[in-house]
Amino acid sequence: MAVDRLLSIMERLRDPERGCPWDIEQSFETIAPYTIEEAYEVEDAIRRGDWKDLCDELGDLLLQVVFHAQLAREASHFDFAAVVDAVCDKLVRRHPHVFSPESDAIARGAEDVHRTWEERKAQERAEKAQTRGVAVDLFDDVPRNLPALLRASKLQKRANRAAVGSSPDPRKALVEAASRFAGDPTEERLGEVLSLTVEVARGAALDAETALRAANDRFVRKHGRPA
Repeated sequence: MAVDRLLSIMERLRDPERGCPWDIEQSFETIAPYTIEEAYEVEDAIRRGDWKDLCDELGDLLLQVVFHAQLAREASHFDFAAVVDAVCDKLVRRHPHVFSPESDAIARGAEDVHRTWEERKAQERAEKAQTRGVAVDLFDDVPRNLPALLRASKLQKRANRAAVGSSPDPRKALVEAASRFAGDPTEERLGEVLSLTVEVARGAALDAETALRAANDRFVRKHGRPA
């Protein structure tokens, strides 16, 4: 299989005696930024509709997964097969309407599927917390290092499902927050405006992160000049 070739190449690159000095020096921490960068490059290729570039970028992203798995194998944490098994188990577990026909789970549409997915995620979070002997936190698996607008959206979605933290009228609240910021332009006031902007975007079935990226692209096209 093609993936076996990739695994073999990565193992050779990390070989202490015959490998590449740069690859040998890397750690989870040093390659993590590259993993994030490659994910963004995948999204960029999709947005541009460049399918050849998307193929290349998906390969680069896969390389990051294999690199992390190789580091984990060397440290006796897990290996690539464990990564694949884990995600396969998760997909089966979160799609009972597909893989457990003997169950009562019936998907009546994409909304039902999404609801089941989220219910299974919540159950898994509770089980993890119980295993670790800690209390379940509503937001404990929303990464702090996500882009701020994306993290705000995820936090708000999670809060809405728990019926906490949402504004009764987000658009009105945004106008009021913008007015407060105009009279008192502080970082806290600006944060309030941005958070409510995300909430308004969600109410309109829009993604604030994607919208801002598109606005950035328009700005570059309008004002950019050849170097």
